[in-house]
Amino acid sequence: MKLVRPTTGHLPEYISALERGWSPDNLRPEAAQEQLAAISEDPNRFLERLEDREAKGPPVALPDGSCVPRLPGFRRWIWEEGFCGSIGLRWQPGTEALPPHCSGHVGYAVVPWRRNAGLASAALIALLPEAREIGLRFVEVTTSPSNFASARVLEKAGAVFIEEFRMEEELGGQGARRYQIPLA
Repeated sequence: MKLVRPTTGHLPEYISALERGWSPDNLRPEAAQEQLAAISEDPNRFLERLEDREAKGPPVALPDGSCVPRLPGFRRWIWEEGFCGSIGLRWQPGTEALPPHCSGHVGYAVVPWRRNAGLASAALIALLPEAREIGLRFVEVTTSPSNFASARVLEKAGAVFIEEFRMEEELGGQGARRYQIPLA
């Protein structure tokens, strides 16, 4: 498994995954159709926005339909004999704190036909050095209480359970579990 910076050479497999019903956003399944439209409109611009360390991109749509300012961040594609999923890192410069509408520093999604192969754990572990380079001392990741597979991914990457809490209303208001991965 390797993490790749998305390029036009990788794009056909990414498009295929979106067309097969996979979404890179676990909270917004409609993101797949939005991304297909953005790729169709301007593939190079779509790819450029996946590496936005200065938060110059458009606002981010939340599950309730509201929009919030984009945080600095980037996305990598999980690659092993083809496209397997996506993992991203977002942050606020100079702090580990995140705004209430942001569910964590890291988000990942593996295509259904490649799940249960350790790819999410490997991708998360591979992403951690980049989080350290940015200056983060830890990353927070959240998951739903019933997502046992995601909890295993986090534990394999060295995450420590912090708390159960209720997500902000703009994120759906459901229960969640917060984990933290120390980077020191």
